[in-house]
Amino acid sequence: EVQLVESGGGLVQPGGSLRLSCAASGFTFSQYAMGWVRQPYGKKSEWVSAINHDGSISANADAVKGRFTISRDNAKNTVALQMNSLQPEDTAMYYCAKRNGPTIDDEYDSLGQGTQVTVSS
Repeated sequence: EVQLVESGGGLVQPGGSLRLSCAASGFTFSQYAMGWVRQPYGKKSEWVSAINHDGSISANADAVKGRFTISRDNAKNTVALQMNSLQPEDTAMYYCAKRNGPTIDDEYDSLGQGTQVTVSS
């Protein structure tokens, strides 16, 4: 059974930073692309960032380019999202997401339970 467990969310002031982590289990982690998806309260979910199976290719949504960085550690079965220069519009529930193949173009097939990020003064 695929399990994705996020951690690291919280309340931060505008301009601050947070680092989200996702611990994965139940599948061969190094064979699958991973990513992060967020959903602001009352709004549709949106793709944030993705990384391919070996970490050699990543991509970010335009809204977070230059501020967020995704990384993975295949030895530890973890994926992280470093978020800098956070703004109130980044407030959302953030979900770790597994893709159904090795590339960042594959579809998502599993989500974690989410971790809340709130950016407010």
